[in-house]
Amino acid sequence: MKHLRLMDEGDADDPILSVVNLIDVFLVIIAALLLAVAQSPANPFSAEQVTVIRNPGKENMEIIVKDGEKLEHYRASGEIGEGQGAKAGVAYRLKDGSMVYVPESGMPGAPAAQ
Repeated sequence: MKHLRLMDEGDADDPILSVVNLIDVFLVIIAALLLAVAQSPANPFSAEQVTVIRNPGKENMEIIVKDGEKLEHYRASGEIGEGQGAKAGVAYRLKDGSMVYVPESGMPGAPAAQ
């Protein structure tokens, strides 16, 4: 009978049991981090198209576009863009939400306004 009680007391003082419990805790933390990475929109293992915009509207805005294996990184320079185009007409939004485009008169190929 005394022999059985000694075996029970030995398990309570075993330092390796606390190490095993710490390993279990770390495994749970690692699993949670892996799930967070898998749900991230910039996940490198997914094959979908993803666009991530950092600091929108600010001078240090960045745009990251991922299309399958291809990853493109655009950084704003803070300058206002300038084009070489010409005004082609005016677009109006109606009350029902539809858009109407009215070409400018005098443009080549545009009908004259009446």
